[in-house]
Amino acid sequence: MREFTARNPRTGDHDWRGQALDPPEVAEVAARLRAAQVAWEGRGAASRLEVLRAFGQSLRRHAGPIGAALEADTGRRRIARLEIDSVVTSIEAWARVIAADAPPEWIQGRGLPSVRHTAAWKAYPLVGVVSPWNFPLLLCMIDAVPALLAGCAVLMKPSEVTPRFIAPVMAAVAEVPELAAVFALIPGDGATGQAVVDAADCVCFTGSVATGRKVAVQAAGRLIPAYLELGGKDPLIVLEGADLEAATDAALRGSVLSTGQACQSIERIYVARPIHDAFLTRLVEKAAAARLNWPDITAGEIGPIIFDRQADILSAQIADAREKGARVLTGGEIETHGGGRWLRPTVLSGVTPDMAVLRDETFGPILPVVAFDTIDEAVALANDGEYGLSGAVFAATLEQAEAVGRLLEAGAISLNDAALTSIFYEAAKQGFKASGLGPSRMGEDGYRRFLRRQALIANTARPLPLGAFSEEGST
Repeated sequence: MREFTARNPRTGDHDWRGQALDPPEVAEVAARLRAAQVAWEGRGAASRLEVLRAFGQSLRRHAGPIGAALEADTGRRRIARLEIDSVVTSIEAWARVIAADAPPEWIQGRGLPSVRHTAAWKAYPLVGVVSPWNFPLLLCMIDAVPALLAGCAVLMKPSEVTPRFIAPVMAAVAEVPELAAVFALIPGDGATGQAVVDAADCVCFTGSVATGRKVAVQAAGRLIPAYLELGGKDPLIVLEGADLEAATDAALRGSVLSTGQACQSIERIYVARPIHDAFLTRLVEKAAAARLNWPDITAGEIGPIIFDRQADILSAQIADAREKGARVLTGGEIETHGGGRWLRPTVLSGVTPDMAVLRDETFGPILPVVAFDTIDEAVALANDGEYGLSGAVFAATLEQAEAVGRLLEAGAISLNDAALTSIFYEAAKQGFKASGLGPSRMGEDGYRRFLRRQALIANTARPLPLGAFSEEGST
């Protein structure tokens, strides 16, 4: 084991110490989980669902210490509680997917009518999950819950930036022995995460494109599937005729909720030129009214920057934009309070495509606003870049928004709202371009991706003898 520390984003203190598991220790945990997986899969979906429901109840009982740990990990309280609630309610959401999953029927062959076939589904024995720091509990369980329901064992390595919640969650897991046999969260760093990928039969990774590429290469070397949910640079297009009050509300929330530390945050705003100035004025008013949740964590809307190095990225993007002629209309400075680092919602105008704030992932509460003259121009600007996670369109009517949304190269498009994938999980979608790889983690696909399809083929007639393929009589 190797000792590592974690920083409290509100105080700046490295006030947590833990032990990162070495590769041999990861392999030992993986072997234990794998050994228990056969019996877990054999229980059947209904029985596994009851175990997961018991786990949900255990999470509720441990909500106090889990919430406190998430609060210390992320510097926010309300969203920490919402993470717990979201995990519990997701169990019932997946239950509805399982209930609607009818057993496959036998199908008569078309080419050989005497042959019938059907399907069986076999779980990947061990799923490895490497999850990020921005929503520590939610973004590990978004993969773990459907994988467990599918019959897999799950080995999870949360981010070393936010590790405090691991112990209280594992205390909740321990109260459900059937689950504890096949589910483990382990503390660790990058080397620990690599060991998880080496031990798994299928890997789920949520994080940066750079690290996602490494995970994909490592998984490819082992010929195992890698399901990657990576970065985003989500655009919002606001068409002439849109409701400016609604559009500015959605733009602000979609950009700065969770301090913008979400992959589906709006990071580029394109506004029709006739309404640009009115939109910008209203957006600046609303952005300037947003409050830090400092010193009182129960007040305000903007929490601290969780990962210290992310503050440097935000500062560099703002400085680059200023140097190249952008105007900062509100916010714009990294503030230090109590040792933590904070950024108020930062609205930029006069932004040009050569600025990092329009090219690179921001992951913070920065709102660059750009005017466009035609819909074709807006679509071209929105589609320019390596990311294609999600996007949004505001228009006078849903039909107008839909027409433009269908032209965007991204996996999920919010219509007359923004960042809907953060609150609505039923619609399957994939990451386009560099924003992801593999099936959707939402909708029915989010469950099916953990199952391998097996064909059962039955002959109802007498099997053909070898003589049926004799060369005699061939021409």
